[in-house]
Amino acid sequence: MGSTGYTCIRRTFCSFNILIWLCGSGFLAIGVWLHFAFPGYATLLPDHAVLSADCMFITVGVISFVIAFFGCCGSWFQSRCFLVIYFTLVVLLFLSEFLLGSLAFVFRGGIGRMLTQELKYGIEKHYNVSDRGGFLTPSVASIWDNLQVDLQCCGVSSYEDWYDISAWPGERWVPQSCCRSQYNSLFSEGSGDELANVDCRKAGNPALLWDKSCGQILQMWFVQRLHIVGTVVLVIGFLQLFGLISSMLLFCTVKHKRSSKTYKSYSPTVDTTLNRNGTSATYMDD
Repeated sequence: MGSTGYTCIRRTFCSFNILIWLCGSGFLAIGVWLHFAFPGYATLLPDHAVLSADCMFITVGVISFVIAFFGCCGSWFQSRCFLVIYFTLVVLLFLSEFLLGSLAFVFRGGIGRMLTQELKYGIEKHYNVSDRGGFLTPSVASIWDNLQVDLQCCGVSSYEDWYDISAWPGERWVPQSCCRSQYNSLFSEGSGDELANVDCRKAGNPALLWDKSCGQILQMWFVQRLHIVGTVVLVIGFLQLFGLISSMLLFCTVKHKRSSKTYKSYSPTVDTTLNRNGTSATYMDD
């Protein structure tokens, strides 16, 4: 490989890893912010808090930060050791992604049921009407209420998920957020002497509630955006392939380039020597 091509690959590879390093730092910062600003979201899956958004961002940020660090050091300092570590980490990351993706596809039914049960358990044990949290630290009750109002849904699988929870044991009630907008407060039912005020959340009438479950709506939302998921997967795969090829090219040529008499470094330097005819010759690095 010529010196110009080698320098181009080296600088491109270094810039690429600097960009990944910055993105990893950003993901890490977002994850830490979510962890402290929105701790209530982790309790939606109490036994699998590692699947919460903050843990996901922190994990992706740390992995990207570490891998990009070795890539930057390997290309900048022309270190074969760092390049080997970078190559190994990317291969392990690719294999891990492939393994996790395969397991998730094979056991997708069981994973779906597990998540459903975890969400129901969070409703049953952690929903507290009196605990609304704050603007930056919403409680489980606030999160579920906002979710049901925004998505116009009720419960994980159905409105019956709210029956007999710790917030109202022995009662067949639902939160106010399950009620349709026109029944979101007390309303009158009947006529004459039979006129009575009805509380939607305690009426036990499914016709007053949102007819779809939140799990169903979230599943539809995900299916409608599968093309985005596929695009992201392809981009990640391309970036990993580029990193593998570039690091291997650098690894195979860095020793030769560093030992070359006419290619001592990557900073523009001038080397003046005498040729056989006694005239001076000038060599300039890229």
